[in-house]
Amino acid sequence: MASSTPDSRISVNEAFRDLSERADGPALIAVWGTHQPESEFQLGTRETGWHGHLRGQLFCIENGLVHMRTRQGSWLMPPHRAGWIPPGQEHTAHISGVTSGWNVVITPEAARGLPQTPCVFGVSELLRALVRRAAAWTHQETLTAPQRRVAAVLLDEMKSAPHEPLHLPMPADRRLLRIAKAVLADPGDARTLEQWADWAGLSPRTLSRLCQAELGSSFAQWRQQAGLVHALEALARGEPVAQVADALGYATPSNFIAMFRRAFGTSPARYFAQRNGQEG
Repeated sequence: MASSTPDSRISVNEAFRDLSERADGPALIAVWGTHQPESEFQLGTRETGWHGHLRGQLFCIENGLVHMRTRQGSWLMPPHRAGWIPPGQEHTAHISGVTSGWNVVITPEAARGLPQTPCVFGVSELLRALVRRAAAWTHQETLTAPQRRVAAVLLDEMKSAPHEPLHLPMPADRRLLRIAKAVLADPGDARTLEQWADWAGLSPRTLSRLCQAELGSSFAQWRQQAGLVHALEALARGEPVAQVADALGYATPSNFIAMFRRAFGTSPARYFAQRNGQEG
């Protein structure tokens, strides 16, 4: 496990940094990584500092969990989801228990058809297979005609991949940001919107208006999304469902499971089993 001391926090592995900062070479470069020290794209458990890349970055893990933060908000990447970071976007990440994953870095020109803001994609078997194929060409200066066709199909798969609702926007308004940070510190806090508004020195109407303007949702919707962020991180660490439900203020585990099922279409146990390859 990586140390949490500042000196041990490096933005990215140096070999990967070289690839992600290349303005020349193939438009698309894929790297497969592991938690082993010699891995060019090193995973495991670690925290990166704030950094950006010249190229856009599509990052996917096969186990564990990644919590990615940008200046505009944060989002989660459970196994077999892919996070997209546009070219030049500053970000930081906390990587928990990841032993295998991959990264695709894309020139700004090739990334024009991809989203201009960070997001999370679903990953198809075809997309994964194309990345595995492209990772065999990581250090080629130029691609052959068949390789360029595979890279073009890979880009098309990225553009058509479904988006996942795992983004948690963060406000710029200092009053709303104070509330958001307090909710994230204790997602089980049951205070009402009116009570939070009074705590922050706002009227309830002003708080409601700020939530819609800066978060794009109601306060209740944002708080539930914050709870999902907390739940996914806790469940990925192996915490029992009952413990997670209690921390989020649910009266019973079944109430929490019902909320989780509405958000993700399945129970917590099945969700992680499917994404760790334990079920078909």
